[in-house]
Amino acid sequence: MSAGSSMVIRHALNGDLPQLLALYPHLNPSDPIPSLEVAQRRLEALQKYPGSAVFIGIVDASTIASCTLVVIPNLTRGGQPYGLIENVVTHAQHRGRGYGKQVLRAAVMAAWDAATLAFCASAGFEQSKTGFQVRRLPSRAQP
Repeated sequence: MSAGSSMVIRHALNGDLPQLLALYPHLNPSDPIPSLEVAQRRLEALQKYPGSAVFIGIVDASTIASCTLVVIPNLTRGGQPYGLIENVVTHAQHRGRGYGKQVLRAAVMAAWDAATLAFCASAGFEQSKTGFQVRRLPSRAQP
């Protein structure tokens, strides 16, 4: 996947973990950094959830933005999974240029893709075309 402003957006792989772990203090400076071995195990566990990924934005061979998408199986809404996006971060020296928004948009598109296509496939539909849109659902009435 790629986006404008010469940033490449793709899923993180084990080889990306050193740069990704170096980026996270720009989100929460006081958080402890896990070892590379722990990070590899966590990334592998995350990837077991279909559609889930850590998205990274790369500029000039450096990981400068990231977010994590977890696609969660669901028992409501007809069994449609839902997405949770967390840990949105941009390196402090690269903020204000839209990089974080680009990575976030890529994750949102992937979340829509995973939720919509998984539901349709589970209902017996065969994929022949793919289209995307974002809608804001009306708020639920409070009892």
